Amino acid sequence: MSKSISIFDTTLRDGTQGEGISLSADDKLKIAKKLDDLGVHYIEGGIPGSNNKDIEFFKRVKELHLNAKITAFGSTRRKNSLAENDDNLKRMIDAGVPAATLVGKSWDFHVHTALQTTLEENLAMIGDSISYLKRKGLEVIFDAEHFFDGYKNNPEYAAAVLSKAREAGADWLVMCDTNGGTLPFEIHEIVTALTGQLPGANLGIHTHNDCELAVANTLSAIGAGARQIQGTINGYGERCGNANLCSIIPTLQLKMGYHCISGDSLPQLTNTARYISEVANVNLPVNQPYVGNAAFAHKGGIHVSAIMRDSRTYEHIAPELVGNKQRVLVSELAGQSNVLSKAQDMGLNLDPSSEQARRVIEKIKTMEHQGYQFEGADASLELLLREATGEMNETFTFESFKMLVEKTAEHPVVSEAFVKLKVGNENLYTAAEGNGPVNALDNALRKALQTYFPQLKEMHLSDYKVRVIDEQDQTAAKVRVLIESKNFTDTWSTVGVSSNVIEASWEALVDSMRYALLNQLLLENEKSGSNEPRGLVNH
Repeated sequence: MSKSISIFDTTLRDGTQGEGISLSADDKLKIAKKLDDLGVHYIEGGIPGSNNKDIEFFKRVKELHLNAKITAFGSTRRKNSLAENDDNLKRMIDAGVPAATLVGKSWDFHVHTALQTTLEENLAMIGDSISYLKRKGLEVIFDAEHFFDGYKNNPEYAAAVLSKAREAGADWLVMCDTNGGTLPFEIHEIVTALTGQLPGANLGIHTHNDCELAVANTLSAIGAGARQIQGTINGYGERCGNANLCSIIPTLQLKMGYHCISGDSLPQLTNTARYISEVANVNLPVNQPYVGNAAFAHKGGIHVSAIMRDSRTYEHIAPELVGNKQRVLVSELAGQSNVLSKAQDMGLNLDPSSEQARRVIEKIKTMEHQGYQFEGADASLELLLREATGEMNETFTFESFKMLVEKTAEHPVVSEAFVKLKVGNENLYTAAEGNGPVNALDNALRKALQTYFPQLKEMHLSDYKVRVIDEQDQTAAKVRVLIESKNFTDTWSTVGVSSNVIEASWEALVDSMRYALLNQLLLENEKSGSNEPRGLVNH
């Protein structure tokens, strides 16, 4: 029995049926290229002729010369008609793709209720449609919709649907858990039965996640003999989503001994998942297995102490196998090991038995008690550790800032910031306007500092989040501000906390610029081989 698995990606079709996901033709082409680089075997592009985006996609995707087979999606011919007269089937052929996914009913309840036809006519619709596409030279993947519900209700008819599709020439027979309500042991029993009834057939599995079982059900089907997986990147899809290929592929390949994609491609998995989440404009859950930012993150001090000796103590695989990386979080739950690990990553000498180490750990815990959170603000943490170890010197000093916010009946709100700073022996006083208080502060800081530190022109704020910490205090509550910043090569996050949202924003904003300057100094020192203390921005 072959241990190779065919990967059928339907992110561009079934995935776009998820709430909040809308992809342009350009988006779909970018994702298709990324999926091809990963090494999937089939990319389902959409429904030809159904909308302008899909029409454009099928026209332009040929220019990419992908290795994966681009697949068009459609349903069987209409009842009591001829396949060669069906506009849906004609559009699939006219799309000029090598393969077609044809969906047909396999649940007798659906045949009677949704199609409102006879069981015999449904079989004829399936057979005629597949035969027609095969005569036109297409590879045909037959998706038996609601197969498991149908099999549980009428196993003879559900099996007859697959037999008819196979007889008509379908290359793949895919069993769909369309409503996502089947359990893993049921999947295994039914697929096992089908492999006996249809010896030698190419069986596939298509599951939905309505019971949080799409991945488990897919693995059960593979264990019972299915050899094609249909799923989406990050589990996108209608209702609760489709089977998540980002979990299925590494589990099959690293733990179950199957071959899904090349070993050279597997380390691209994390980058692919995050890239597609950006294009789809959907935040990737931090705790998503294998590819999430927290998938290999460690917070408990006992855990960190152990992984510093051997990562296998608390990691089920090496994160590098899927292109992810180990992260150590520092918080009020952190022990000495967490801080030492972070310091080690930064190349800092922090003696674990020193008073210095004890003080910095206590400072972190005190700050977290006040509302700071360093798990999502690694840049602020690095600045704190470098200060504690004497790795930074003062470069500029903050003295004061003032905000003016004006709103009139005739004009929109205008924010103006006034900032006093000291660089060396020179006093600076600048003012700048912005479309909000934070933007005004950002503009004023840059105006003051860019003459001395031109590298700040290369950075910009890419995200800004405010979280209320003490909700019971209502408008007097403390807030935590997280700012994400970027330049041409790096992304970093900083944090500020205060009962005043502008002050909290100021803290995070200044830290973002401190870190930009720190990075530049580190690069310069690395090139020169210098070990001089780093520059410090004192706020």
